[in-house]
Amino acid sequence: MRDRARALRRGMTEAEQRLWYHLRAHRFLGLKFRRQAPLGRYIVDFVCMELRLIVELDGGQHAGQVAYDRRRDDWLRERDFTVLRFWNHQALQQTEAVLERIRLGVEQARARSSPPTPLP
Repeated sequence: MRDRARALRRGMTEAEQRLWYHLRAHRFLGLKFRRQAPLGRYIVDFVCMELRLIVELDGGQHAGQVAYDRRRDDWLRERDFTVLRFWNHQALQQTEAVLERIRLGVEQARARSSPPTPLP
């Protein structure tokens, strides 16, 4: 699994490279993201373990893999991960909109993981 993840990191798509530029090295909201990270029997494109937030980029090949992606997302959600999916062309042509959607996902994940504020 680790060898496969390494190979995927070496062979990132243009869309993955573009998004990784923004997510790497704590550039995005100070968060640590990993790329092509193994989780169970799956390898996810990008993950912030602190918030249990996964970002997936899908190319045209995913159009025929709807059932597989649904099972995979269900498995990840059962383990309390939030999965955000985008098409490659969105990451390439609408990068700022994708980053804004990820920012909103970060806010939701932070709200979900924050302890409730006690009443006075």
